[in-house]
Amino acid sequence: MPAEREPHIGTWLAWPHNKEHWPGKFEPIPRVYCEIVRALLQGGERVFICVNDEKMGREARDILALSKEEQEAVQFFHIPTDASWSRDHGPIFVRDASGKLVITNWIFNAWGGKYPPWDKDDTVPQKISEQLKIPVIQPGIVLEGGSIDVNGRGTLLTTEQCLLNKNRNPDLSREQIEKYLHDFLGASHILWLREGIIGDDTDGHIDDIARFVDEKIVVCAVEQNPEDENYTILQKNFEDLKKMKDQDGAPLHIVQIPMPDPVIYEGQRLPASYANFYIANKAVLVPTFNCKKDEEALKIFTKLFPTRKIIGINCIDLVWGLGTIHCSTQQQPI
Repeated sequence: MPAEREPHIGTWLAWPHNKEHWPGKFEPIPRVYCEIVRALLQGGERVFICVNDEKMGREARDILALSKEEQEAVQFFHIPTDASWSRDHGPIFVRDASGKLVITNWIFNAWGGKYPPWDKDDTVPQKISEQLKIPVIQPGIVLEGGSIDVNGRGTLLTTEQCLLNKNRNPDLSREQIEKYLHDFLGASHILWLREGIIGDDTDGHIDDIARFVDEKIVVCAVEQNPEDENYTILQKNFEDLKKMKDQDGAPLHIVQIPMPDPVIYEGQRLPASYANFYIANKAVLVPTFNCKKDEEALKIFTKLFPTRKIIGINCIDLVWGLGTIHCSTQQQPI
């Protein structure tokens, strides 16, 4: 599986339409997706958008209001979805031994059966495979894209809370799951963190806590306030990462990124995290949350990605759906 920082043909999105995922707050969500699309175009990406039907496609085009040049870089696919979290139900692209692109189509069960129905989401990789004429393989177990992160050289980051959760693959041991990750994603070296942040309904997805930015550098979300409920969890992850090594036995370089101030809406703690960034070809899209930590986070990403433009996108509304930028995107490598 190529690393996210490696060159892309484009980025997959699914146009938001399920109002139940943003109860009482759906109206601003399509506009946030507009910002994501425009940032991706700035970042040198083609953008592939799944829509349920032609009507939704027209509505999306009207909201996007793309120029003629931009329209050439945005392509719509009539592939119905239940949710718009393309990271988790979308195709995970890998290369076979000859270097040819292949789609891995894992089973999607809406994060342990939490949000029925999910039958449309579960068919998305197969339908993309059919439309793109890219071969598809079926590993046959449950896995979401947001639960893993790779360095492109054989090392994969994940969490015990998610992949070992009984609501995913209850009959599989850690060793058996590692074999699937090896056989279908080329992961020769698996790094396990304990758990994810409070408010994350995905049972500890890695893309809210720790991410590779190159072969050896991992950014790790750390909470500095001892009174915050994420403090102990994230300190533990940071300490564990400092002891971990890559596929060659070399130590990783761990860079701390702050957690934003708690985002609470209607009494619910939301999974706001700067770790939910997305690496485009020429830009990095970083979620922001209307707090002072935003500037600090953006400065860190500017240092980490000197050749890419850092684009902050206000996700204070989007995160009410319990995900932000990385959750919404899925890269298609060259």
